[in-house]
Amino acid sequence: MPPASLPAAERRRSDTETWWNRFPWWAVIIGLFIAFMGLKIITDDDYRLAWFRIWPGIWLTLYATIAAFVIASIIGLAAGMGQLAQNVVLRNVSRAYVEIIRGIPMLALIFTVALVVVPELSEWVGLPNRVSPFWRAVLALALIYGAYMAEIFRGGIQSVPRGQLEAGRSLGLSRQQTMNSIVFPQAMRAIIPPIGNDFIAILKDTSLLSVLGTLELTRNARQFTASTFKFREGLFTLSFIYLLLVIALSLLLRRVERVMTPDRKGER
Repeated sequence: MPPASLPAAERRRSDTETWWNRFPWWAVIIGLFIAFMGLKIITDDDYRLAWFRIWPGIWLTLYATIAAFVIASIIGLAAGMGQLAQNVVLRNVSRAYVEIIRGIPMLALIFTVALVVVPELSEWVGLPNRVSPFWRAVLALALIYGAYMAEIFRGGIQSVPRGQLEAGRSLGLSRQQTMNSIVFPQAMRAIIPPIGNDFIAILKDTSLLSVLGTLELTRNARQFTASTFKFREGLFTLSFIYLLLVIALSLLLRRVERVMTPDRKGER
């Protein structure tokens, strides 16, 4: 019998659906693919070679993901708050940044930032151009996802009823104190899930760093396939590694979401 805590519509649906309709067959398909790839890596010399040639790039991939995510979160928070600012200049500059970044393809932005913006900015400030291709690509990813995160932060803050802000001000709190103590804790319920999705998206988009010669997973796979012509083994192994990473991060982020956004019992 379905638990009483479920909504009435879900209880009715679970009463009429058979078990095979509710069974997560998608998880079985993913599990079979993982088991197949694991077996191939263990038993097939070509797949094992591909694994050992590609796998070391995971550390640079994770490093780039975390670095880009941290920088993008800072940029996104600043731009999101900027769009809600009372200052007309700050508000319009923040909005322009979001619209410009979202209107340019990601690969074009990576090339532009890495090969044009960073060298010219270094020359403009009078510093030697010693920024590595890795950090140029990470900065480009951060600028790109900062624009998307800005919309997430803006939407999350605006999802909090305006009466909460007015209540804080009526208690004598400043605008900043009200945002920190009242608005942000409530906005996190709406912010955490899409921010977690962006973290996973950044992980997958670190594959674009390979165009600048960064030895992450995709670059290692390209070098392996170019030197051995074993495209099936190399690309299947690369997909398998990314799938493992995404599944692990998805489970971790789901756990974080449950801890950070507990059920709103008693709310109307």
